[in-house]
Amino acid sequence: MNYSLKTYESMMTKGRLDAFTDGVLAIIITIMVLELKVPHGGTFNDLAPLLPVFGSYILSFIYIAIYWNNHHHMMQTVKHVSGKILWANMHLLFWLSLIPFVSGWMGENHFTSASVFLYGIVLLGAAIAYFILQFLIIKSHGENSLLSKALGKDLKGKISPILYIIGVIFAFYNIYISGAVYILVAIMWLIPDTRIEKALKKNSNL
Repeated sequence: MNYSLKTYESMMTKGRLDAFTDGVLAIIITIMVLELKVPHGGTFNDLAPLLPVFGSYILSFIYIAIYWNNHHHMMQTVKHVSGKILWANMHLLFWLSLIPFVSGWMGENHFTSASVFLYGIVLLGAAIAYFILQFLIIKSHGENSLLSKALGKDLKGKISPILYIIGVIFAFYNIYISGAVYILVAIMWLIPDTRIEKALKKNSNL
């Protein structure tokens, strides 16, 4: 298969963006697991103080996995990468890189209102950043692009920030409601989303 120099350069840029993002997300997961300090005792009771930290780690790990999975699928629809897309991707990574901090703070302090609030702010920031990245890719590739057709109305993408805002507001009233909202959004995105996979398969059959 013959590629023009321009096409090759576009593929290289996209490949570098993918590789860099994968590397950063891998580091984020590594930092998060380091928050799980090994207890000095050797009994199960000695693990009890780690349960809040482990709980926040599980939720945060799921969120990072969701972003990695969706970012991977989205990038398969990208044909060329502009400077705006690169910066939008960095903006997303900025918010995701804060997850180990807010996750550790929340777990270490047993889910105080302030820590649950800040955790929600970071999740909201990441959701908005992902929406911006998605918007710029569609703008760069056109309204009839593969990604645009695959997303359609993108109800989950539009509902998620609203739910995060609800979780953030309730952090100072009832942390259990906030926690339930954050878990609900994670469950929403854990349900396999095959929109892009179907669009890619359909496009390859044309």
